[in-house]
Amino acid sequence: MYSLSHFTTTPDEGLKSQILQMVVDYLTDISSVAIPPSNPLYNLYQYGVGHEVHQYLDGMDGRRGIPAELLVATDPAAPQRVLGFALYLPVKDDPAACSLAYLAVAASHRRQGIGRALLQAMSARYPHAELACNPARVPVFEAMGFRPLSARGPQVLMNTRDYGTAGFVAVLDVAPIYRSLEVAQIHAYLLNQHGKRAMADAEKQRDRHLDQLTRQAQELVQARYRTLQ
Repeated sequence: MYSLSHFTTTPDEGLKSQILQMVVDYLTDISSVAIPPSNPLYNLYQYGVGHEVHQYLDGMDGRRGIPAELLVATDPAAPQRVLGFALYLPVKDDPAACSLAYLAVAASHRRQGIGRALLQAMSARYPHAELACNPARVPVFEAMGFRPLSARGPQVLMNTRDYGTAGFVAVLDVAPIYRSLEVAQIHAYLLNQHGKRAMADAEKQRDRHLDQLTRQAQELVQARYRTLQ
């Protein structure tokens, strides 16, 4: 069993820290890069994506000018225990639309309907919902009422309708995160730990992985389009 809570302001530190831990733990599942733990760059992306979500959560007080909402699934027997969350961004000029930024469910509580419940709750508030996901996860979201619309780099853009919103989604500029001193320090640490050659290989592996995902996304969307003809 689980309970759902809706937030339009920053959650308390206990909930926020658990959400950020889930981002770190399930990075491969939720990030656009889908980098595997075996890649030495994994720790760098853990920091980058974790910091991005941290800024979205802190910005729910309105300081960053990026509206964000949060749905959290908790354990009824332990209300402060987070079982899953959905962080999404309402669309400007389209009150019926939103864009899912991140969704995660604790590994110990998957296949219990939590992810579906989070998306249903989001869609109940914003019926015109969109998301972008790894090609391998498309069937999962199709089962939850989303349909593929197009390929966007290594991800497939999906929507609850057969067209995208004409509104504007305000998103965080993540470039400064990856240019930050903290990221430079993490990279220097990894370079010292693994060596220059291993880090260069890691970047090549990441790029090949992204190229493969991009091809898969394009092929999947084309296949779905042919099926509808």
